[in-house]
Amino acid sequence: MVGSLGDAAALDQADAHTILERCDIAEIRLDSLLGQGFEPTRHHWQHLAGVPLLFTARSKEEGGALALTATKRSSLLGIALAHAAAIDVEVASRESMRDVLEEAQSCGIPWIASYHDFEKLPTTEVLVDAAGRARDAGAAVFKVAARLNSLADVLRLAEFQLSPQGLPVATMGMGSLAAVSRLLCAQCGSVLNYGYLGGTPTAPGQWDSGLLKQAISRLVPWRG
Repeated sequence: MVGSLGDAAALDQADAHTILERCDIAEIRLDSLLGQGFEPTRHHWQHLAGVPLLFTARSKEEGGALALTATKRSSLLGIALAHAAAIDVEVASRESMRDVLEEAQSCGIPWIASYHDFEKLPTTEVLVDAAGRARDAGAAVFKVAARLNSLADVLRLAEFQLSPQGLPVATMGMGSLAAVSRLLCAQCGSVLNYGYLGGTPTAPGQWDSGLLKQAISRLVPWRG
């Protein structure tokens, strides 16, 4: 269970005990901090000792707060590596951000290879191809977040979650069908399930992390 922090004030006010009650991993959106006028440094998260931290510097094309170069995003992640339990880099950025990925790998820090579409759910063939590129590049997890525009999309995303891709997979919907899709995908084996910490979702349709953790705890795993 991942709780995402994209608000600088919420991050500053967060405490480790409360976070660990609401999630297992805290994601810190470095691009969002920068977008709010804060140059991220360890001082922004040093009070969260004991909480596994996932650091993300999202590209603008896939939902980032700013149009940052790959070099700048790599620099942001480089600052955070000493405190990271994992990092998130888009599949599409695996070449342009290879240096920080290799540095993370040398430190034993896993990479979540993410893929986002804020307009639609891509075809299954596109998702399989992206998963293959993530696997071949050494990702620990392939993560898909896509807008769902129909009930058929919800079912197809769950079916993708159930299909073998050669690496662990995390799936989640965005938009009006996001909430139900996140429960269904979790029930079908999504290895990372995202809610938000603080008062600001970091993706459309995201659950509050505490509520999502509670709801997922009541699910019976289903493998088809």
